[in-house]
Amino acid sequence: MHIELGILNAAKLTAANTGAAVALSAHALSFVKKPGLLIKTGLAAVFFSGFMQAFHMPVGASELHFIGASAVYLLFGFLPALFGFALGLLLQAMLFEPADMLHLGVNILSLGLPLIAAHAILGRRFFSSQGQTEIKWATIVRFDAIYYAGVIAMVGFWLSLGSEPTPFLNWAMFAIAYVPLVFLEPAFTYYALRLARRFSGKDILGSLTMIRTLKIR
Repeated sequence: MHIELGILNAAKLTAANTGAAVALSAHALSFVKKPGLLIKTGLAAVFFSGFMQAFHMPVGASELHFIGASAVYLLFGFLPALFGFALGLLLQAMLFEPADMLHLGVNILSLGLPLIAAHAILGRRFFSSQGQTEIKWATIVRFDAIYYAGVIAMVGFWLSLGSEPTPFLNWAMFAIAYVPLVFLEPAFTYYALRLARRFSGKDILGSLTMIRTLKIR
């Protein structure tokens, strides 16, 4: 989901940084009201960064990553995942890819806006105190399909704003490369949740994750 340097000019990068700041600020009050989310956010950032560094390869107009979005989201919750993605991207840029600092806002929006959409469309039902939706492999597939469709759309959006036109085939190759993840990542997430559920009786795991609030089938 990275956009290569030089595709977007300085004005568009500034607009992306502003948009990322607005998106995070819109949820900042809810985040600040619950100081306990800070630890979950730190853990979400660590897991997300680990997934991203473990597997990434150039495909078409961008890069294919194992983001672990549904696993991070379901284990730690919406706000920790949202802010954890932003923190993880910042840390990765600082430690591994300094050039990505220029595209920090672009990358935050590319991962954050699809998460906000997936949470609103489907995810919030997982955490509802009134009749939670059972989490099955097929349910996670739907969540990931919504999420990665959003990521692919965001990459297409940034490429459409580029100074030079990007061939449609390059974007299509990138989009097709994510299809296997929509089926493989849910399996990883499902079994990670089942494993976490097995140890959910331990106080530390229960306090640091959302596992006790989920209905896993």
